[in-house]
Amino acid sequence: MEKPDAVFSAVAAYFAMLAEPTRLRIMQAICERERSVNQIVGATGVAQSNVSRHLALMHRHGVLERRRDGNQIYYRVADATMLELCHLVSARIARTMDEQRPLQRRLLKFVPAGRKRAAGPRPRLAPHAKPHIQRLRS
Repeated sequence: MEKPDAVFSAVAAYFAMLAEPTRLRIMQAICERERSVNQIVGATGVAQSNVSRHLALMHRHGVLERRRDGNQIYYRVADATMLELCHLVSARIARTMDEQRPLQRRLLKFVPAGRKRAAGPRPRLAPHAKPHIQRLRS
């Protein structure tokens, strides 16, 4: 059995893949289908060199798979768990962002259609959660 520290380090490294906004943009761009590097650049608005660096890192960590077709390289999500984490966290944060509707819509793109919350009044947050939400909104 491995030491708990080694397990926690591995878990932290796994979550680190989601700790960079550009990587989240890339995940959003390819969450439904594979795309070429040029398509990812267009969808994210990030410079090609920066996108390529993040794609290589995500591929090395097993988050993405890639294939070559002539001069084009296509990427797709390889780790369904990573995509599910993006869905869960994005849905959670989007529900708390009343004032930032455009960002909420972008985050909800990560959420599969069957999981989107029905229209109607929002559930009230517990009083102890409000200071945390205020920090997110700042």
